[in-house]
This record gives sequence, structure tokens and C-alpha cells, in this order.
Amino acid sequence: MGNPLANDLETLRQAVERNARPGRFAQAFHLVPPVGWLNDPNGLCCFDGAYHAFFQYSPFNSEGGVKMWGHSVSDDLMGWEYLGTALYPDQPFDVSGVYSGCAYVEDGVMHVFYTGNVKREDADGYDYVNSGREANTVHVVSTDGMTFGNKHLVMTNGDYPQDDTNHVRDPKVWRSADGYRMVQGARREDDRGEVLVFGSSDLDSWELVNRVSTEYPFGYMWECPDYFELADARRTGAGATVKVLSVSPQGLEGQDWDRRNVYQSGYFVLQGDIVGACRLHPFALWDAGFDFYAPQTFESDDGRRILIGWMGMPDTDEYVNKTVEDGWQHCFTIPREVTAANGRVLQRPVRELDARHANERHGEDALSADGTRCFDLLVDEFPPSLDFAYVRIAEDLVLTWGSGTFEMRFLDEGKDSVGAGRTCRYEHLDGLRNMRVVGDVSSIEVFLNDGELTFSTRYYPESYGVRVDAPGASVTLWDVEA
Repeated sequence: MGNPLANDLETLRQAVERNARPGRFAQAFHLVPPVGWLNDPNGLCCFDGAYHAFFQYSPFNSEGGVKMWGHSVSDDLMGWEYLGTALYPDQPFDVSGVYSGCAYVEDGVMHVFYTGNVKREDADGYDYVNSGREANTVHVVSTDGMTFGNKHLVMTNGDYPQDDTNHVRDPKVWRSADGYRMVQGARREDDRGEVLVFGSSDLDSWELVNRVSTEYPFGYMWECPDYFELADARRTGAGATVKVLSVSPQGLEGQDWDRRNVYQSGYFVLQGDIVGACRLHPFALWDAGFDFYAPQTFESDDGRRILIGWMGMPDTDEYVNKTVEDGWQHCFTIPREVTAANGRVLQRPVRELDARHANERHGEDALSADGTRCFDLLVDEFPPSLDFAYVRIAEDLVLTWGSGTFEMRFLDEGKDSVGAGRTCRYEHLDGLRNMRVVGDVSSIEVFLNDGELTFSTRYYPESYGVRVDAPGASVTLWDVEA
């Protein structure tokens, strides 16, 4: 590596990873850290025939700490090989952490952009928000997807709007017909979240071209922005392209948000031009469960839009994760293909999951299976008149449908229970046509109505099993092989 600080951090990281003990809740087919703490997905891309997923990584403390970029690769989006740490906080402009960012691939070169975080806590007037903090945009490249060259500082606080705070971060880059584009999340001085849009002709010199926000206050900070366009499978003409602006807003207030997580992740369908006049349609959640934040997307080599989220939640005191006892915490969601139909954005597990199916079981109305840890469950062909369906997973997690409401509930709400303090999440639906549930050793992800709505959670059962009661429906259960 050449940098003495990076070399020392590499030595320390290898030492703690040698002593890693994943424990009984280690996931079988979700990306996890070898040790320590994982949060946001970063740098998701296809490069040289492989899928690359970087992640916010703190190997020295399972409760978090200084951030670097961990690195894993896969050939099928289901089995992940950990390669080590790609980027360390080893420069004056990222000394407090290599924060979130993206990878943009062009002409055999991986261009990584991230936020170099600097907290000058000993500076006069330091207040975390408006003074004593640097949000540096950094560009670094790799020609092999494994090793990275010198870091280049391309934007600092002075390049952002003067009425923004020091909270500007999480660059996402893509190429449009008019050049390169970048979005970053920001917090304004009046405590309103927004997305900053930049343009460039060379990936190094950037200028602000737009600021996008809601007409009304909607949280004080928008993190981890993403922008992409989807072809609507059921529309032609003006509505054939769905423009999606994804953000993770912090500080949403009101009764409707108080019953949900401390922070949210969702998207606006954008009407107009992201670099010009545009309007945001109502905000929609990516996931209504307990554990989902900071999603990012990328385009696969075969043209699919793939989304991966962090199956965790920052700054929550509602619940805990029992893997901390084993020295690690958090994982990614299963990769999800994102599509559009009739103006709606849908998510479903990537088709690579199907290749791991084994031991198919089928039932009408009901099905029970004991000892099933890793599974893919499909409850389909719900009769229009059905007003009750019930899925019980392990000994304590219940999924119910009735009276127009879908609910994910842990029966025991204690911190030492299966849900480790998780209680209940629910959403209202016009009707339920189908339900798909993907279970790993310590996670559950639910996809309703072909992915119109999803619920994700971690859980920590003492014993495993699945029981389904859905009168008139078709039930299929597969084991998922690691």
C-alpha cells in the first residue's frame, strides 16, 4: 500500500479477523462482515465478470467506529467472498472515516467516489453540524478492481451551497447523454434535507447544476441518494420511463412516522429533469420492516437494476442484535431486482436465488416444516375473498394478513427474545395477491404483491420452523442451499 498509516491499519485488521468467531447466527447467503461492524453498501458494480460489493466497515468494534471500506465479490450475487479492506482513512482529508460512496465503471476502469470525513472536535465552535467538520469528495481509481491508486480530492465544503451545513455526503455517479452526473445528500442550514446534483466532463472537475427537494419540509438530512431510470413494462409513450430518486431521510416527524423506524429509506418518482425543472411525487418506502437503510443500486451486465440495502438501522434504541456477543453486527439484504409496472416500483429477490432451491414441498391452504433455517416460501393464488392469512416463523415471529392490514410482529418484545426488542411493523394494503418470504439463519425478508411492499428484519431463534395457514392459497417451500 505504501502509506504507513494504511499499513498499520491493515496489520491490525488482519489480527482481529484471524480471531473471528461468527457464532450460531452467522448468515448462510447474505453478505456479512468477518468481524466488527458493517453498515452502508458502497461501490456496488459489475467489473471484469464479477459482482463487487464494498461496505462501511469497522473491524475493531462491533458497535461501530472509524469507517473504512470492506470488499467482497461474488459470481452469482448469493455467495460472497471477502477480500479484505480496499480503502483506509489514511489521508488528512478522510482521517475520520472513508464514508459512503459509489463505483462507476468505464473502459475497464473502476472509478470510486466517496466522502472523506473529517471531524475537528477540538476546533473552536465545533458543533457537529455547522462548524468544525469537513465533507470531502474523493476520487480514486482501480484497473483491476482490487488495488487502488492515489486518492484525489475533487470537492470540499467550499464547493457546496453556502446555505448547506457541513453535512454533505454519499456521492453517486453515472453518465448521461450530456456528461457525467453526481448526486449527494445534504442538510441545509434551515434543517431541510435535499439532494445536490453536480455535472462534470472529466470525472474530476464538478459544478453544481441543481438542488432537488420537496416543497414542504421532509426531514433535516437526506442520506445515501441514488438516481436511476426504469422502463415501465406496461406503459408506452410519455409514461414508459420511471425516474427514481432514492434517499434515506432523517428527522421525519408526525404520527405516521413515529410508529416506524427512527430513520427511513424510500424513493420519489421524479417528473421532469433532475438537472432542471422537476417535481417529486409522494415519498414511498423501500421497506417497511425493522432493519433496512441506505440502499444503493447498480446495473448488472445483463441490464437488470439491482438493489442492496443495509439490513440494520442507525441510532436505534428500540432493539439490539445478538451477534454483538460473537464480535460482529449487521449484514446486507438479499440483492433485489428493481422493476416498474403501471408506474409502480417493484422489488423481488434476484433470480439467482432460484438456483439454490432444494427439497421442494407443496401444500394447499397450509404447510408446516420443522427445522427449516434457510428457505424460500411462496404463498400464491390468494382468493380475492381471503381476509386472513398467517405465517409463523420459528417460535416467535408472526406474519398476518387481515382486514386490509399486513403485520410483522414478534410475540415476545423483550431484548433477550427472538426479536431482541423488535415489536411490530404494519402497513395497509388494498389487497393481498401473494407473499414471498426469504429466510436465512438470522434474517427474514418479506415481499408482498410481487414486490410492491417489503418487510425486512433480523431475528435470533432458538429453534427453526415454518407454519403457513392461508385458506384457498397455494403454498410452496424450498430449502436454500448455502
